[in-house]
Amino acid sequence: MSLDKISTQLGGTDTKMPPVETWNPPYCGEIDIQIKNNGDWFYGGSVIKRLPLVKLFASVLIKEVKHGVVEHFLITPVEKVKIQVDDAPFLLTQWRWLDTDEKCMQVSTNLDDEFTLDENHPLMVTESGDLYVTVRRNLLAKVHRNVYYQWADIAQELVTENGTELILSSAGCQFTLGKL
Repeated sequence: MSLDKISTQLGGTDTKMPPVETWNPPYCGEIDIQIKNNGDWFYGGSVIKRLPLVKLFASVLIKEVKHGVVEHFLITPVEKVKIQVDDAPFLLTQWRWLDTDEKCMQVSTNLDDEFTLDENHPLMVTESGDLYVTVRRNLLAKVHRNVYYQWADIAQELVTENGTELILSSAGCQFTLGKL
């Protein structure tokens, strides 16, 4: 399996998300692609520098959880190959308010996915305090440290049943940044 072969099977760089949920190709083994903690994609130990190619691969990335084990795959209509993801496949790197009332927040990933922080794209905090947002198809983006500090600056300190928490609101939802 090569990058060129996968790219050819996918047929270009159309920005529309392919219907990977409808594909059921056979598993074809592993490919030496790794997504590092910082969001860089590597093939054969070298960084993939062509952003359109990385975005194309990200558009066919899926996550499967079986018996508590998380695995990531690139899937085409005819092949399914396993890749290595060190943490989360995306980084949440930017945010902005969509309205002057600051009630609806748009967030962006390192691969230019843009969406509203809401019930379909919730913010989650792990036991270790790391923040993640669901991007699509149960794939996560880790919240970059800079974004976390910006959010901590605008979050409200509220007393909840869990104790005093930093709360961020967007699109009618409240999300915790963690306990104080």
